[in-house]
Amino acid sequence: MRPRPVQDVRIGNLQDRRRHTRTRKPWLVRWTVDREAFSRSFRTKAEADRLRSRLLVAQQDGERFERRTGEPESWMPAASELQVYAWARLWVAGEWDDWAPRTRTSAVEALCRFLPLVCDPKAPAAPADLRAYLRKSLPLNATVDAGEECERWLGRWGLTLGELNRELLADVERRLALGDRGQVLAASTAGRFRKVAHTCVKRAVELGRLPVDPWPPSPTGRSRRKSHRKRSAVDIRSLPGPALMAAILQALPTHQPGSRTYQAMTAVMYFAGLRPSEVVMLRPQALRLPDRGWGAIEVVEADIDWDEPGEPKTGNRTVPIPPELVALLRVWIGDRSLGPSDLLFRTRTGRRPTPSNWGRALKRACVKIGRQPMRVYDCRHACATAWLRAGVPLGEVARRLGHSVETLVSIYVGALDGDDLAANVLIDEAMGEARAWMTATLPSHVRNDPTS
Repeated sequence: MRPRPVQDVRIGNLQDRRRHTRTRKPWLVRWTVDREAFSRSFRTKAEADRLRSRLLVAQQDGERFERRTGEPESWMPAASELQVYAWARLWVAGEWDDWAPRTRTSAVEALCRFLPLVCDPKAPAAPADLRAYLRKSLPLNATVDAGEECERWLGRWGLTLGELNRELLADVERRLALGDRGQVLAASTAGRFRKVAHTCVKRAVELGRLPVDPWPPSPTGRSRRKSHRKRSAVDIRSLPGPALMAAILQALPTHQPGSRTYQAMTAVMYFAGLRPSEVVMLRPQALRLPDRGWGAIEVVEADIDWDEPGEPKTGNRTVPIPPELVALLRVWIGDRSLGPSDLLFRTRTGRRPTPSNWGRALKRACVKIGRQPMRVYDCRHACATAWLRAGVPLGEVARRLGHSVETLVSIYVGALDGDDLAANVLIDEAMGEARAWMTATLPSHVRNDPTS
């Protein structure tokens, strides 16, 4: 086992802020652990000096300091007394550096829903901004305006690890599948919340903070085998064809200045098959726009957390784009005098176009031409369907979309309807001579009419 790295712990002198502020706690203790700053404030000098003395003793005894709280590990409460929200913060801090940006966002979102549910049944309503506070304070040692109120509520009503049991967690698991208004969430979303919450609790078991896993087992009959999973195929019948998609694109512009932006974004999504998160992070330097012929988009960035750039969901890829889209993008960049690293699609105030406004613009366009409204993501589905029906090989369609062939076929299986007839023609051309001997062995009256 590798030795644990030596920590750099530095403890400063007491700071007296009585002359500089009206705070009720003017005595401040500051210290750092591996250059991470921590502080505690107190009303009296004696209280502050007591904490500083305890920190100095722990430092001189060579104790390890917990990087999340900055306190010696020996100060941590016993496993059964550690509150669930405190353990969740420790778990997130330990995993944070190893998580990809998308995983961080997903885990924090799930814990923000899980932690308010793991509380005393007699607890009053949680602060309205508790979830926002958890979202900011889970990954970092951050403070927000509502910090004190939220911390008091969590400290007073939050359950400890030792208080978790199967009955309580079964109810929590059920409530994780419900939205803020009691509506049932999508199965994939609810499953993600449950998985993160269970992983957090299970890690406490693995590290010996809990003797057994208190999470209830899956109900009998819920299969986890991949072969039994229900594939969510796209309803091809609801997707617009090329002619209808052209009408929708023409109907998108209105008197609103931003409508032109949504028209261009939708065109990129339909003709290149990009995800919405990839469209909003496009820059001129990622485009190949020749004077004539087909161009290409280098998909190397995606929005992973509201204007935070990161890698695309399934890695980088190059997507060819038709000459018409090349011309549209050349005009778009020229009219706005965009630099190589500027983002293509911004609002008048320089902000990212919101998904809700994009969706409303697309809905208005559909209503204008008398079509049932569609989602923004349906433009990507419509693109994939058009490519498949045009006869583009499965491997090439999968590569352009950033999918595996297995995923492509399972999602867009409806787009392949009718391919059996085309396949029969190809097989006739390729294997006709190999089957000629069967015709020769048939009776003469059948040989003259093979369909009889």
